[in-house]
Amino acid sequence: MKLRTLASATAVALCLGQTAGAQEYNLSLAHWVPATHPLQVLGMEPWMQSITEESGGRITFTVYPAQQLGAAADHYDMARDGIADIAFINPGYQPGRFPILAAAELPFLFANATGAVRGLTEWYQQGGYDDMEMGDVYFCMALTHDPGTMHGKSPILVPEDVRGHTVRPANATEARFVNLLGGASVQVPAPAMREALSNGTADITQSPWQSLYIFGADTLVTHHLDMPFYAS
Repeated sequence: MKLRTLASATAVALCLGQTAGAQEYNLSLAHWVPATHPLQVLGMEPWMQSITEESGGRITFTVYPAQQLGAAADHYDMARDGIADIAFINPGYQPGRFPILAAAELPFLFANATGAVRGLTEWYQQGGYDDMEMGDVYFCMALTHDPGTMHGKSPILVPEDVRGHTVRPANATEARFVNLLGGASVQVPAPAMREALSNGTADITQSPWQSLYIFGADTLVTHHLDMPFYAS
């Protein structure tokens, strides 16, 4: 998550109890998943509500879900340029732009999201990599989903089963992996997963199990690789 004005907003929150007539702030938060996605409902909304309550109502939020302010790949620039105060980004949608953070995209690296979030955030911040790669915004935290896998229209049992197929990879690192296996990668963001599968642009997709249902792709794939394959 990237926050262009987090430092000033935090300072305001800390000073609200000491300053009479403190200024009110309405912060825009942009992301690219549906408004019904657990990321917003179970994560962002309780977080925003807690800040509003702790600030006595002086800090509020307006949420722009589902790419309302820009394409999924543009959300980092939206935070940098002030189009949104806060933006949730997927670095994997911008190949080559964040090569250090991309290390987290390597297959078989994380067992679960809880450990991945803590370990990745601490490593990225304590190493100073956030300033190196994202110095023009305020890096808040890294976020990964639970390990995802491959879902397709035909059996996926061995690496050779990817050869000759078109695959929607989760990120740029996975795209290179797919290409090494002899598949053709078709990079579209998760919200376009269903369309890519339904119109034949892709016949295999990478995603966590939950995302198949969230983005409406569960009825379009019949075979699944049931193993923790990658994180993004």
